[in-house]
Amino acid sequence: MTITDDGPGAPEVLRYTAFSDDPEGGNPAGVVLDAAGLDDTARLAVAADVGYSETAFLTAPPEGLGEPGRAFTLRYFSPLAEVSFCGHATVATAVALAERTGPGVFTFATPAGTVPVEVRADGGALRATLTSVEPRVSEAAGPDVTEALAALGWSAADLDPALPPRIAYAGARHLVLATGTRERLADLDYDFDRLADFMRGLDLTTVQLVWRESETVFHVRDPFPVGGVVEDPATGAAAAAFGAYARELGLVTAPVTLTLHQGHDLGRPALLEVGLRADDPRVTVTGTAVRIP
Repeated sequence: MTITDDGPGAPEVLRYTAFSDDPEGGNPAGVVLDAAGLDDTARLAVAADVGYSETAFLTAPPEGLGEPGRAFTLRYFSPLAEVSFCGHATVATAVALAERTGPGVFTFATPAGTVPVEVRADGGALRATLTSVEPRVSEAAGPDVTEALAALGWSAADLDPALPPRIAYAGARHLVLATGTRERLADLDYDFDRLADFMRGLDLTTVQLVWRESETVFHVRDPFPVGGVVEDPATGAAAAAFGAYARELGLVTAPVTLTLHQGHDLGRPALLEVGLRADDPRVTVTGTAVRIP
């Protein structure tokens, strides 16, 4: 089944990039504001035709979720499969809605749980702040780390001992691996099929590769072979998971804002702000989004 967004009767697919105010930066997402007539097979076909790491599909909310026109059911499809949660497509969707109905709070029922997003005007841009579901962080088994390193072409010596491997979740599962040098992070040439097989075995959405520039500034990259994409230019779900990781390991003390730089090595620079609050275990992720002409 093939569905395009330019044929008769096809759904309208909006294209936005998230975590950048430049259409050439950030991570592109497809947004279908009315997906009521699309079953899962059709949604997957749309996502495959769009070709972005994720396309978001909006339908009516569960009863009682929120204010009419401000609450929706939101699901995400990569070119290969449904994804439980996608931060950049959530930000893109919230900005697309805000352009039509005005800034404010939107509430989304996602497969991972309820995710509120506040959109506010900031100069000439719209900035969206999502609040994750409650996160969790767990140990990464030694053999799993060894296999991930082998698939990446990394060695144990490449890892930063101050930032140990963990599996972090804030709507989707990510293996966090930190390197001690920016050069190692920049030099990414991995075994696509091997890493995809490994990730499917652990139900991982991405592997988040990290280099710490300073106490609160990090550079990250996210291979996404399970979605049929070599690398995500900006990954809001992984950013939220990383915030939980940073808190769990005591790298920072809340309240604090972390700055994550992503996409520079792909030529699509993105900026993600990760917020940790002292009185709430959930993580916020903030960024801009703009329409792609």
